[in-house]
Order: sequence, then C-alpha cells, then structure tokens
Amino acid sequence: DINKPAPAIVTVAELPPASEPEFKAESVGRFIEHILALDHGGKEVFYRGHSNRKKYRLEPSIFRKDKDGNFVHKHSEDRLYRELLVSNSADFAGDVYTLDRLVRMQHYSLPTRLLDITSNPLIALYFACKNHLDEEGELIVFSMDRERIKYFDSDTASCIANLARINQQAKDSIDYDSSEIHVFNDQRSLKQLLHVIKEEKPFFEGEIIPQDLKSIICVKGKHANNRIAFQSGAFLLFGHDATLDEAGSDEISVHRISVGEKRLILRQLDKLNINESTLFPYIESSAKYIADKFLFREPDA
Repeated sequence: DINKPAPAIVTVAELPPASEPEFKAESVGRFIEHILALDHGGKEVFYRGHSNRKKYRLEPSIFRKDKDGNFVHKHSEDRLYRELLVSNSADFAGDVYTLDRLVRMQHYSLPTRLLDITSNPLIALYFACKNHLDEEGELIVFSMDRERIKYFDSDTASCIANLARINQQAKDSIDYDSSEIHVFNDQRSLKQLLHVIKEEKPFFEGEIIPQDLKSIICVKGKHANNRIAFQSGAFLLFGHDATLDEAGSDEISVHRISVGEKRLILRQLDKLNINESTLFPYIESSAKYIADKFLFREPDA
C-alpha cells in the first residue's frame, strides 16, 4: 500500500535506560514492611511487576519496538482490533464500550494501548518473580491524584480507547496546534474518531479535548472475567503517542523496587495463597499448579 506511512525507526541507543531501584526486596516480609512505610500523601496507589527489570519498560504492548527500534504493531492497531473481533465475535458480544473490548483483547494477549496494573502489591510481586527466575525483577509503585482515576464509562476513556479504531494515517494527521476547540474538532480525523465514539455513546457532545487525547489515565474497567477480578486489575490507558517517563511524571509518581531471591518469594507467596492457580483461575492453571506442587523431589539430606 503506497499510502501506508513508513514505520518510525529509532536506534537502540534512543530507547530509555532501565531506572535504578530505590529499594531491593528479597523476602515478602521485607517487601511488605517497605510498602507500608511509603507515604503517598493520600494519593491512589497501584503496582506493576516486571520479571526482568532491564528488559521491560513502562509502555503498552502496542507501542513496543523490536531490537532495531521499529514499532512492531503500532501501525496495525486498527486492523488488530477488527481482526480479533471478526474471528472471535461471540466472545465480545456482551461488551458495550471499546474499552471493554480492549480489556478483553489485553486478556487474550493482543497488543493494545493498555498497561496492566493492580491495587494489590503482593500480586505485582508475584508477577515480578513469576518468570526469569535468575534475573533481577522489578516492582513499580504508581501514585496519582484520585481525580485521575476514571471508570469504564468515562468520556475521556472513550476518546482515548477509540483511537484504536482509526488507522495510523488518520492518527498521524491530527494537528494539535489548533488553539480553539471547534477548529481542532473540525479536522477530518477527529470527525472519524467522533463517529466511532458516538457508536457507543450516541449522546456524546461533539467536542474532544486535545490534552485528553494525548494523556495517560488510570482506568478501572469492569471485572469481565475472573482473572481481572482475582488480580485486582486496573489499567493505564495511553493516549495518542503518549509516553510515561521511566522516572514518572507530574501526574503519575513512580517508585521502583528491585526484586531478588525469586524462588524464596514465590514459596512465601504460595503460603499466602498467591500462586498460579489463584491468579489464573482456569482449570489448566490449577492442573499445572497442582502437578508442580506434588512433583517428586529428593528428600532433603
């Protein structure tokens, strides 16, 4: 397609470096002690675990790049969205909003503009330990003002989520320099976006705020499946080309904890009933957990 924009390319040197942690957790007890000592000034707090602190960044999967710095899925976002709906339409039949569908797509591992977070620090700790057992993990603590927390039916969330439904050429054509709201909304690409928003919200006023479209917001989605419910799931929803600095921002503060002694921590979390079976409540996960639990092991000498 000669009209398809060329993928953005950056060098590996331009990728953000891993940020240094402010504390190292090597047991559940020390971790809880540290978490309880943090003072967030009354702000809402969420957590995210990375199993390899040098490999993962604070970016949603749709914005990730390959080792050469090329976006892997960003330019196909609208097609990914539609293809999964076409091939699995029955699974999305009960979803009202595009955000609902993105949450379900994220659950099925499709790249989206959502970043999973949780309100339970022990669940984030589990994910920081679950894989790469010999690599240093990381847990990120996010804090933000409560007014930044949106819900599944938020108008701002609808504006950002529906960016997934317009093609990359339309997204790239948006001019954010318009000083007047009506001029900004008069752009063809904004009219396309408004059209898909009104499919889920017929009474939505035809006014999209530029700053909202480029923002990062925290969204509490509906617990549409047991996995989201058990994991106390919420999401950071990334707007148009939005990036979250690895050190945090004025709106979202970030505190980092490195995680070692993963095998020990996983055993301790299991005693607190946080394991593969409880966080992935499907029969396959339960079977895997039970088989591993009763695996023959040589008795201790």
